Amino acid sequence: MRYLPGQPHQLPGNRQQLSDYQAQHFCLEVAAGVATVTLNRPERKNPLTFDSYAELRDLFRAMAYADDIKAVVVTGAGDNFCSGGDVHDIIGPLTKLDMPGLLAFTRMTGDLVKAMRACPQPIVAAIDGICAGAGALLALASDLRYGTARSKTAFLFTRVGLAGCDMGACALLPRVIGQGRAAELLYSGRALGGEEAERWGFLNRLCAPETLQADAQGFALELAQGPNFAHGVTKKMLQQEWNMGVDEAIEAEAQAQAQAICMATNDFHRAYHAFVAKQKPVFEGD
Repeated sequence: MRYLPGQPHQLPGNRQQLSDYQAQHFCLEVAAGVATVTLNRPERKNPLTFDSYAELRDLFRAMAYADDIKAVVVTGAGDNFCSGGDVHDIIGPLTKLDMPGLLAFTRMTGDLVKAMRACPQPIVAAIDGICAGAGALLALASDLRYGTARSKTAFLFTRVGLAGCDMGACALLPRVIGQGRAAELLYSGRALGGEEAERWGFLNRLCAPETLQADAQGFALELAQGPNFAHGVTKKMLQQEWNMGVDEAIEAEAQAQAQAICMATNDFHRAYHAFVAKQKPVFEGD
């Protein structure tokens, strides 16, 4: 990338390309500005391991500096999304760890959710089949969720003797589906079917299994072709305004934290000139 004076977001060393990144513990493909992260252990319903947790965390942290990624799709290979932590590779070893080791693990898993929420690109989860435990948190940490009628989402921590407050579930889930419904799922650990998940607002869209990936990719491509800088600001404010009152949020959006910055971007001017010319704007993310 050529550095352009006066554009500090393009300072050398501050930007990178992830299209050539070779993932070790999942699949990563980048095309037309959309990064597709595929959990790729279909024979085990795509469970997570210590290594895949850590690599996913590091990948989403790197997204903040990726010039070639404008939107992300997270999905699973085969007919399932993710069955959670691998029973043999994670659950078994956890029973042998001391308290400092257990705390290091729970902080690492939480850091993955933090990285997903902090990366500026919108994340679309494409959910089919099993979406359980930590897999349900990957879906929840995404910005939007496309699913199928046969999908089964379960925050099943209580089923294995754990609290439902894992990886930010008690903060995120009530904001998506409401406090009462979140409490039911987190206490019971029961599975939420696809049609019910759409009615409850957990799924943004219900798709046919055979079109799920195309539907999710199509929407991610629309996002990638939009005003990417503004999308990043929207995501940041959606996160920050959880802890604000309405008046404070309106002021924050008016100030340089949000809308005033976007009004200074080239994309804002492109949109105006395209409107005057009765054309569709072509956004470039600056």
